[in-house]
Amino acid sequence: MAGSGRTTVRFAPAGGLKGSLRLPADKSISHRAAIIASVCDGPVRIVNFLDAADTRATLAAVQACGVSVDKGTDGVLRVGGAGLRGLKQPEAPIDVGNSGTTIRLLPGVLAGQRGRFILDGDESIRRRPMDRVVEPLRRMGVDVEARGDRYAPLTVSGGDVRHIDYHMPVASAQVKSAILLAGLYADGPTSVSEPVQCRDHTEIMLANAGARIEREGLRTVVHPVEALHLEQLEVAADFSSAAFLLVAASIVPGSEVKLPGVGLNPTRTGLLDILLEMGAHITRENERFLSGEPVADLTVRTAELRGVSVNGSISGRAIDELPLLALAGAFAEGRTEVSGAGELRVKESDRIAGLVANMKAVGADIEARRDGFVVRGGTGIDGGEFAAAGDHRMAMLGAIAGLASRSGVSVSGFESVSVSFPGFDGAVSSLLERGAGK
Repeated sequence: MAGSGRTTVRFAPAGGLKGSLRLPADKSISHRAAIIASVCDGPVRIVNFLDAADTRATLAAVQACGVSVDKGTDGVLRVGGAGLRGLKQPEAPIDVGNSGTTIRLLPGVLAGQRGRFILDGDESIRRRPMDRVVEPLRRMGVDVEARGDRYAPLTVSGGDVRHIDYHMPVASAQVKSAILLAGLYADGPTSVSEPVQCRDHTEIMLANAGARIEREGLRTVVHPVEALHLEQLEVAADFSSAAFLLVAASIVPGSEVKLPGVGLNPTRTGLLDILLEMGAHITRENERFLSGEPVADLTVRTAELRGVSVNGSISGRAIDELPLLALAGAFAEGRTEVSGAGELRVKESDRIAGLVANMKAVGADIEARRDGFVVRGGTGIDGGEFAAAGDHRMAMLGAIAGLASRSGVSVSGFESVSVSFPGFDGAVSSLLERGAGK
C-alpha cells in the first residue's frame, strides 16, 4: 500500500495478510444505542461506541434535541436519557450529514415528542428515498412533511400516534426500526411484517430496555411503553467491517487473519454463509453474547473459492456486503450471480452501477442486472483506477481489490472511509507488515 493522500490512495498487491485486527464497533448498533438511550429514563453507559462520521451525526442530532452526551477519559460514552417524551424542539434544522440511518430512524422517536423537528443532510441524503418511512408514519397519524413527499428535508411534528399493522413492500431494517420506535408511543400494539428477514438490532435493544417485543417468523410486534430503562450497552465489532477482511484474506494468497469479538447476529451474517458456501476457510471461536447480541472470534485463511448464485432470500441479510461478492466472484471458479438486491441502487450511491463500472475498470468480467450483477470468475483482476464517489463501502472495496490485484488499484475519494471505518488504511497496513507484500 502506498501513501495516504487526502483524495487518492494506492493499494499495491499484497503477498499475504497476517495477524490479528480489532475492528471498529458496529455502526448499526451504535446508531440505535444513541437513539434509544436518548429516550431512556436516566443515563446510559455505552461501551465501545463507534466514533465515525455517521454515528457522530446521530450523537449531534440527539444533542440538538436537548440530550447530554459525554465521552469520559475511560472511553465510555454516557448518554443522559431524557425520558420517553423528553426530547426538545431544536433551534435549527438537524444536520444528519450522510447518515441514512439517522434520518430514517430518528423520526420514529420524534413521532411521540412535542414540537417540530426538521431533519436534513448532504446532497447524497437529499437524493435518497424517504417515502418508505414517511408513508407508514403518516398512517400512524404522525405529521411528516417531505420534499416531493419523497426526499429530505423531513419535518416531523410529534403528537399522538396510532397503532398499525404494516406489511413492508421492501425489506429494510431502517424502515422497520422507525415503525417500531414510533410504536412505543402508539395507542395499542404495532406490528411490522417484512418480506425477508433483515437486521433486528432494534428489537433486541428495545427488549433489553424493557419494551414488550413479540416475534413470530417475519412479523414483529411492539407494545406501547411508559418508560425505557438501560444502564449499560456494549457494542460488538462490526460485521460489515469484518466482511472486507474476510474477503481479502480469502483471496490474497498466504493470508491468515484473526478478527476478535465480531458481532454475528444471524440477520447480518448472510455474507458469511455465502462465503462458506463458496468454500472459504473461516472458523469461529469463543462464542458468547454481548448486550443480547451474539459475538465470536473469527479466523480466516486463504481458500480456493467457487462461484455461487445469490437471490433475494438471503440478500436482506447481506445487503451492505453484497458488492464484495463481485470481487470474491472474480477470483472464484465459475460464475457468481447476485439477484434480488435492488436496494443497492438507493444506498449512498447506486452501488450496482458504481460497482460494475469500477470492477470493469480493474479488469473483472462483470455485467449489471436490474437488481444485481453477474461475474465470470477464475481470472482475478489486473488493477487500475477505482472511484469511491463518496461511498465508504466502495472505497474499502477498492482497497481490497488493490491488495488482491496483479498491478495495484488507486482509490479516489478514499477519505469517505471515515463514515464507518476510520483508519482503515492503517489497519490494513498493520496486517501487511506481517506479510510479504508490504
